[in-house]
Amino acid sequence: MERVKTFHRKKIVFISSVVILILLALMVRVGYLMIFEANFLQEKAEQLHNRERPIKSKRGIIYDINDIPIAVNQSVTRISVIHNQITEPEQVTKILSEKLGLSYEYVEKKVKNRVTIEIIKKNVDKTIADEIRKLGLDGVIIDEDYRRIYPYDNLAAHVLGFVGSDNQGIIGLEVQYDTFLKGKNGMIFTQTNAKGIEINNVAETREEPIDGQNLKISLDVNIQQYAEQALEKVLISKQSDKGSIIVMNPQNGEIYAMVNKPDFNLNEPFYIENKNLTNKEKEDALNQLWRNYAINDTYEPGSTFKVVTASAGLEEKVVSLTDTFYCPGYAIVADRHIRCHKYGGHGSETFLEGVQNSCNPVFMAVAERLGVERFLYYMDKFGLNEKTGVDLPGEAISIMHKKENIGPVELATMAFGQSFQITPLQLLRAGSAVVNGGYLVTPHFAVNVTDKEGNIIETFEYDTSKKAISEETSNLMGSILESVVSVGTGRNCYIPGYKIGGKTATSEKLPRSNNKYISSFLGFAPADNPQVMILVIVDEPQGIYYGGTVAAPVAKELFENILPYLGIGPIYEELDQENENID
Repeated sequence: MERVKTFHRKKIVFISSVVILILLALMVRVGYLMIFEANFLQEKAEQLHNRERPIKSKRGIIYDINDIPIAVNQSVTRISVIHNQITEPEQVTKILSEKLGLSYEYVEKKVKNRVTIEIIKKNVDKTIADEIRKLGLDGVIIDEDYRRIYPYDNLAAHVLGFVGSDNQGIIGLEVQYDTFLKGKNGMIFTQTNAKGIEINNVAETREEPIDGQNLKISLDVNIQQYAEQALEKVLISKQSDKGSIIVMNPQNGEIYAMVNKPDFNLNEPFYIENKNLTNKEKEDALNQLWRNYAINDTYEPGSTFKVVTASAGLEEKVVSLTDTFYCPGYAIVADRHIRCHKYGGHGSETFLEGVQNSCNPVFMAVAERLGVERFLYYMDKFGLNEKTGVDLPGEAISIMHKKENIGPVELATMAFGQSFQITPLQLLRAGSAVVNGGYLVTPHFAVNVTDKEGNIIETFEYDTSKKAISEETSNLMGSILESVVSVGTGRNCYIPGYKIGGKTATSEKLPRSNNKYISSFLGFAPADNPQVMILVIVDEPQGIYYGGTVAAPVAKELFENILPYLGIGPIYEELDQENENID
């Protein structure tokens, strides 16, 4: 009996000790939480009872060079539901599905979702939101929002780009300058009980959003429209699916227009006409549609590149205007017959006449005189082995031979713009250096950033310190290329009263056996003080495909519109009157 009592006594002592130890552990834990974890737990408690809803900031406006808004905002609303506050889920589901044009099943799934807050639809018109608000549905939240709007739809689509539903830029200037444009979202704070239901008579607090800053760019809406209309017209007439036009100030690199066709509506950037595509096919189609061919793709420039070969030859003094050449319609280089575009040849001609005739053998001879090392030196000097630095995402870089792989045949074909690839903008930049006094400019759009009051916050500056050729050579090239338009292959760009310089090109695409061509024209005006440079590219024109026939008239039409628009009037001379009568 005594042994039983002793056992029970020990059992009680053991249990009591365990209980005491547990209580001590709990006290230590509580003390630890109260002393060391107090701030953390307080924050968690506040998070449990505080609900946050974002207030979207107003994105900065993009203005053209004349302060015309080309990317703006429209006030809309965002409709959300809070599951714990919904008292009549069926009614909420029915009304929201009808008012918002959504399926009943889609809304029902959102309404039943046990999350803090569930967004039903964004970018809802305020009129519809007001109708829903008047119904006083418990658990339905209507918040202010903004939708990005592009007033000109397709205008400069590849340049401006667009934003996603999160107000972030996706392509173009919208993503390039997103840091300035996006602003900072605000927040609405409300208090709820343990069940997640908002507490009545407790005022909500707001952290106001900070609006984005405005961006002014060099693009001119009127010049852009001229260029888009001109490109659209030539693509239709030549049954071509693709083309590009760039209009730039060669003195400072300001881009007035950049057009690519096909393009897309910035207000519906995800629209694809073919509805039968798989998700992967649709993604690929959109990526192609959004590509900015003027900077994202490379091509063989053909004879427009001859302006670089000619400049290098004159700068190195391996050729002069009066040097004579003979063109039988081809040149024999190593074991290859490389033909001129004129099958019968040009016969005897000076270097000046060779440029006017766009004679391949003349330029092959100049490249041979330069040699591989000096030829590549000028490729570098004209910025053709580097990106232009344009302020758009995704710029490609040229595809060149390695020095050790350049033999006589490669050098000869490079002389007239074949066997390597550059972007259209790289060519335009090099062409600008040829005629602007010899300086490499940085092609660009951004001019400055302003706040909502119009105060300038930042002005963008661009490098013009690199020199490609001397001013003397540049001035000489300007007069040579003016003669190409007045009496040479660029005659279809001639405009009485204006000094226009330029160079045509008809480049054969790879593989050569397909007989597909790119027609292009690089032109500038006034030739003695260039203010506008234009590059026109038409891909795979049907029928006659020569650059002087297809692309040069497009540039002429643009010059006829742009020069008077910029206040550059005609100055008639005796030769102009004669040419006018001939035409």
